[in-house]
Amino acid sequence: MPVRNEAQYIRQSLGAVLAQDYPQDRLEVIVADGMSEDATRVYVHALADGTVPITLLDNPAGIVPTALNQALQYAKGEVIVRVDGHCEIASDYLHCCIETLRNTRAECVGGSIETVGETFVAQAIALAQSAPFGVGGVAFRIGKQEGAFVDTVAFGAYRREVFEKIGLFDEELVRNQDDEFNFRLRQAGGTIWMDPSIRSIYYSRASFRKLWRQYFQYGYFKVRVIQKRGAIPSGRHLVPGLFVLGILATIGIALFTGNWLWGLVVAGPYLATNLSVSLWTARKDIRTLPLLPLAFLILHLSYGIGFLWGLWRWRHTWRNNVHAQSIEALTDKLKTQNPPS
Repeated sequence: MPVRNEAQYIRQSLGAVLAQDYPQDRLEVIVADGMSEDATRVYVHALADGTVPITLLDNPAGIVPTALNQALQYAKGEVIVRVDGHCEIASDYLHCCIETLRNTRAECVGGSIETVGETFVAQAIALAQSAPFGVGGVAFRIGKQEGAFVDTVAFGAYRREVFEKIGLFDEELVRNQDDEFNFRLRQAGGTIWMDPSIRSIYYSRASFRKLWRQYFQYGYFKVRVIQKRGAIPSGRHLVPGLFVLGILATIGIALFTGNWLWGLVVAGPYLATNLSVSLWTARKDIRTLPLLPLAFLILHLSYGIGFLWGLWRWRHTWRNNVHAQSIEALTDKLKTQNPPS
């Protein structure tokens, strides 16, 4: 579990891991903490009752990929499951993951997540993140009624040999390290299966400011993923950037020509669609209707602007051997390091 300043959620997230219906003598829990400044570590120690071994690691870098790679060097199990401090897995999560790995022979399995919000604003954000219009049809966010092969999952369960074959998580990627890893897995011939029996809850960001920052970083680092992998994981990743470019282009034409109608060429249809989808989505909680259009807009603008900024930031950076060598070095480290007793 990669965590940092998760005092608000760590008792639920780690508690759900410890409450699994899987044989406890076959579990190990590794928490890599990014030097939390709140009570996260206190709660981790309080939950460690000795029934399931819990290892608490220091992660001075404070980012997710370094935390995951540290934990992998300690892990002894044949199956590695990533669980975040901002989620809560079902009591049968591990059992369903193991059964699905066994039945599908996939290299990675996961399930759909139920996004929930604990405040009024967070509830609107959660609905937007669960709607196809908001996140572009990401399977694990909008859910599926039947199991299927997908391009990525959240909180995946991996066969250990996957890491020995394709390497560890890319430590340059503050965000999207799981997407890059899963894309790398598929490029190496591996498969990822999403099954509705594998269930978890994800707690959405509680403010529009935090949502903006989160999705700006998603768009920003997605550019680096595309560069490193030499391909585009899915066309949906390009849509927000094209949307922002369209807005900027039509506004520019409107200013240049003096005809304000040009400014509505993209913004007009988008606004109509946004309002229509917001009305439909708000049927689940009508109180969120005033906030849903803004939540959708932030998802699209922040990701798109982040993507365009990433294109500018890394305009001179292309896929090269540095990435391959860094992953290879991390893989060798995983193979050669003996986990502590």
